[in-house]
Amino acid sequence: MPPKYLTGAYAFFTFCLLAAGIISIVFSFVWRKTDLMINIVFSNADLTAGLVLGVFLLLSVFLAVGGIIQRNHVTIGLVILNWALIADSLGIVVIGTFVWYYTLQERNEFHGIWLNLQPSQRINIQDKYSCCGYFNATDQPEFGGNFCKSADFANSLNATIASNFCVSPITSFADKSLNDVFTSVYGFMAVVICLFLTSLCVIKVRQEEERFKVIDAKRGGGGFV
Repeated sequence: MPPKYLTGAYAFFTFCLLAAGIISIVFSFVWRKTDLMINIVFSNADLTAGLVLGVFLLLSVFLAVGGIIQRNHVTIGLVILNWALIADSLGIVVIGTFVWYYTLQERNEFHGIWLNLQPSQRINIQDKYSCCGYFNATDQPEFGGNFCKSADFANSLNATIASNFCVSPITSFADKSLNDVFTSVYGFMAVVICLFLTSLCVIKVRQEEERFKVIDAKRGGGGFV
């Protein structure tokens, strides 16, 4: 049997991986709700990627439990777990890198999204953040609603105040949301790496114990010192 501290570490990181999988799946469903800003930042494809990642993390949890409860001389379950964790880490790197790259070009990315919004959606955003247009008052503003009521009002806004135009509040919301996701995803990576290393330690300990048993048996079972 592995030392208690090693078994405890293995159990702890397995629980952390379980929490990571549940978090990924839960938010993949919660963020599908009808919320204009959330829907702008996270597409269905993004949420599906999060769901798939969560499912893979939970599958790894089952492999972790199955691997540790096998008889001491059996390590194939832990080996399979380690390959699954490598696959998890690749998925995390891909998703995390995609989110990071997206944050580098938020202003232009969301400009394209702004242009494709329905007029009523642009009005809702303008009312929510008290802004007109995207980069400036002439960049696809939508007149109506409670704030940006007319072209004359839009043109009267101070062009040197960034908050008068929707690019700032939209990218501010998106930046916070994407950075939270980026941080969480790479937090998952830390859990995966720790469980991977702990699993390697368990495999090593089990192999050593089995080697000692074989040597002990050859010596006549008198105990190995």
